[in-house]
Amino acid sequence: MTTTTATANTPHRNSAPAGGELTVVPVRHYGRWIAALASVLSLTGLIGSLAKNENLHWDIIGTYLFAGLIFEGLATTLWLTAAAMALGLALGTLLAVMRLSSNPVLYGLSSLFVWAFRGTPLLVQIIFWGYAGALYQSVLIGIPFTDITFFRAETNSLLTPTVAALLALGLNEAAYASEIVRAGIQSVDTGQAEAAHSLGMRPALTMRRVVLPQAMRVIIPPMGNETINMLKMTALVSVIAAHDLMSNIQDVYAQNYQVIPMLVVASLWYLALVSLLSVPQAWLERRYGRGAARSGHASPLRRLLAGALPRTTGSARTAEDAGTNTKEKGR
Repeated sequence: MTTTTATANTPHRNSAPAGGELTVVPVRHYGRWIAALASVLSLTGLIGSLAKNENLHWDIIGTYLFAGLIFEGLATTLWLTAAAMALGLALGTLLAVMRLSSNPVLYGLSSLFVWAFRGTPLLVQIIFWGYAGALYQSVLIGIPFTDITFFRAETNSLLTPTVAALLALGLNEAAYASEIVRAGIQSVDTGQAEAAHSLGMRPALTMRRVVLPQAMRVIIPPMGNETINMLKMTALVSVIAAHDLMSNIQDVYAQNYQVIPMLVVASLWYLALVSLLSVPQAWLERRYGRGAARSGHASPLRRLLAGALPRTTGSARTAEDAGTNTKEKGR
C-alpha cells in the first residue's frame, strides 16, 4: 500500500506542468535542411558556371531568341501540337469505345490500329508519311476493283511536310490516347451505366452524359502529360523539314555553325511553352478532381513556404487542447 501511494504521488515525466499547459516542440529535421542547402549551393554553382561560360555566346542567344524565324517556327509547333492532340483525342476516344465493344470486328480493328501505331517508333512514322510519294504516286478514292474514281491527286502535292507531320503525330497519339481513355472509362463503376440504361438512356447518350464526365478525373492527368510530350515530339518533324521551331533552329546553325547557342534558344522556348501548358493542366485536374481530391494536396512551393513559416496557430491550439484535457483528468 505504501509503495502504491508513493508511485501514484511521483510525477510522471510526460505529465503537464503546474500551470496545466504543454509546451509543444516541433521535430527538427536537420538532415533535410542540410540536403536542401547543399542542393541550392550546387544549383547556384552550376548556374554561375553557365553564366560565365564564354562558349555559350550569350550575345548570339540574345540575338536569335526573339528573331522572326524563331516565331515562325513557334507558330508551326503550336499549330501542330493543337491539331495533333485534337486528332489524337477524337480518334483515340473512338478507338477506346471500339475496344470496349462486344463486336469482334470493331475490337479487332481497333486493337490492330493500336498495335501498329504504338509498336513502331514515331520517327519511323514521320519519315514514312513524309516520303509516302515513293510508295504511292497518286491518291485515289473510288469504288474498289472498278475504274470509277471520285478523287485523284498527286501524293507529293497532297501530303506536304506539314500535313505529313500532322498525320504522323495525330495517328501516333491516337494509339496512346485510346488506352488512356479506355482506362478512364473502365474506372467508372458499371452501376452508373446500368442506372442510366434503366432510365431509358441509349448507350451513346450514356457514354457522353454519364460515363465520360466521370472518367475525366482519370483521363486529364495523363492526357496533360501527353500534350506536353506532343509539344516536344514536334521537334522530330525536322527530319522532313516541316518548318517547325527545331527545323528553323537547324537551318540557322547550319549557316552560322553555332550549334550550342541555337540549341539553348530552342530549349528556352520549349521550357517556356511547357510551363504555360502546365497551368491549364493543373486547373483541369482540380476542376474534375474536386470530389476525390486529397485535402492535404498542395503545390511544392506552398509546401516549402508552409515548412519555413512557424506554426504558431497549430502549436497554440494543441497546447490549449492538451491543457484542457489535463485539467479534466485532474477533476
